[in-house]
Order: sequence, then C-alpha cells, then structure tokens
Amino acid sequence: MPLRQPDPLKNPDRPYLALGLEGSANKLGAGVIQHLPSGDVKVLSNVRHTYITPPGEGFLPRDTALHHRQWALKVIKDAMEQAQIKMQDLDCICYTKGPGMGAPLQSVAVVARTLSLLYKKPLVGVNHCVGHIEMGRQITGASNPIVLYVSGGNTQVIAYSQQRYRIFGETLDIAVGNCLDRFARVIGLSNDPSPGYNIELMARNGGKGGHRPLRLVSLPYATKGMDVNLSGILTAAETLTQDARFRANPTEEELCDDSLDIFTPADLCYSLQETVFAMLVEITERAMAHVGSKEVLIVGGVGCNERLQEMMGIMAEERGGSVFATDERFCIDNGIMIAQAGLL
Repeated sequence: MPLRQPDPLKNPDRPYLALGLEGSANKLGAGVIQHLPSGDVKVLSNVRHTYITPPGEGFLPRDTALHHRQWALKVIKDAMEQAQIKMQDLDCICYTKGPGMGAPLQSVAVVARTLSLLYKKPLVGVNHCVGHIEMGRQITGASNPIVLYVSGGNTQVIAYSQQRYRIFGETLDIAVGNCLDRFARVIGLSNDPSPGYNIELMARNGGKGGHRPLRLVSLPYATKGMDVNLSGILTAAETLTQDARFRANPTEEELCDDSLDIFTPADLCYSLQETVFAMLVEITERAMAHVGSKEVLIVGGVGCNERLQEMMGIMAEERGGSVFATDERFCIDNGIMIAQAGLL
C-alpha cells in the first residue's frame, strides 16, 4: 500500500486566485494564493501585522478589534501589491469565520463582506483550525498525518477520517499557547514578537551566559487519557515565582555557586516547556498508535517552537516515523492559510 494516498480533489480547470483574511486573535493577516491546473500552488503574498501590548499585559478583544480596523486597508493593499494583481482578478475572498475572539473576527468579517459586495466576488467563510491544517499539509507534503494543533487558543490532537477531522484528544482547560503566554507575563517578558517565543529563547539561552546548566524544576504532569490539563501547571509555575528560592535577577555569584538551592526565571521557562511538551508528545504518540500513522504534522503558533519539534522528532524516529512542521510564516496565524482552505 503506498504511503501517500491520492488526493481526492481534482485539479482546477484553470488558475484560481483567492484573497485570505485572518483576524481571529492579535494578528491581522492577508494573503493571496493561486491554484494552477497542474495541481501546483503558488503563494503570491503573505502580509501580517501584530497587535503588541506592553510587557505583563494581554490583548483585550475591543482593543484588538480596533487594531484590525485601523490596519486592515494597509495590510490588504500590501498583499495585493506584492501579488501584483487587482481585486478584479480574484475568484473569491476568504475570511476566518471562527473560532476566535468575537470582536476581532467581526471586524475582519465586515471588511471581507464589504470587499465581496464592492467587487462582486464570492465570499467564503473558513474554519480557522482547518486553515492551519490544510496549509501545513500543503507546505510540508504530509499525506495522512496525526495533527498536533497547538496555539494560543487551541490544543488538539486530530486525525482525518471519513471526510472529517476527528479530535482524538485536547486540553481540558487552557491552551498550551495561553499557558506559555500567561507565564511570560508573570515574569515580565516582552510581548514582542510574542511572549511564547521569548520563553523559548530564555529556556534555550537563559543560563549563566548560556553556559550554566538549566535546572529542571518539578511541575505537575497532567495527562488524562488522550487529554491534558494545563491550568494547574501554570498555577504551580506562578506559585514558584513567590518561593524563597526564586531569584528574579540572580547575581553572578549566585549563578556560579552550585551549593545554593535557587532557581531563576530561565529555569522555570525551561521546566514549563519540558513538562508541557512531554505531555503533548505522549498524547500524540497514543494517537499514532491508535490510527497506525507514521507521520506527525505540527501546526499552530506554538508549532514554531524548535524544542517541541525536537522532542516530537525523537518520539517519531523511535516509531520509525517522521515529523512535519513549518516556520513562522505559516505556523503563526496568517491570511494565506485562510485562502488555501477557502479555495479547497
């Protein structure tokens, strides 16, 4: 039996162009994609602007929606200019229908509907989660993978069966991206470019000049069958920042003294990542065993994390499988994934 199954979708009879608009959270994206009769797909533009708040603060729906309204025209104009096409050339306009934050979604939906009416183009609503998966499959070439969808609002293990995406496991409370972002705000990390990325950097390089071994601090490990709990781990990590052993700004002497029982923000970032990612790898491996798949596709904003990709790669290699992932252009929320799913 061949590893790669034939695509049930027929190639288009002519080139098709779609504009995709994404705005389910704090990132506003617009992108143009082209599907060719040969079956090839061309990304003509992929423009994004992020609403960044001060350190220690999250983004509120009302303020995020205002950001999207203020930047929508510029982002769309830049996307069309990069693609070197006009609105009249489009075959359809695609937008994120959900899930996401209500006010930002509504702002982008109004823009999409306005453009659809102005230029008399079909309007296609796209599921945000499916957009991530379909773009990941297109870019990586994964045929029938177990999908680990990890972002600020979603944490799910998904497989495709009988023309449906089936959820095998998910978070029972908060998403992994939300867990990491909230802890980054607790310890005062910047939101630029994203709090989760800054946690990754600190977990990778946060020791003494990058040379001090990071300490693995014990945190709750909460897998429940195919599901995970993340809020308790976040609470435990937050509580440890009030511990007498915690040093927010350790001195050089403290870092060099191995006899001291202390831990730093870098130690907690490292411990949080290792614990949470180990849980995600465990439930993904269970899904692979259940379905009999040898492929894992990681999508969503947290999918950019190189440590998560590394841990998943070790597990997949031990099972004789492989891991597929993309970089920040396609992992993080973007308009091109909405255009891709909309055209399909």
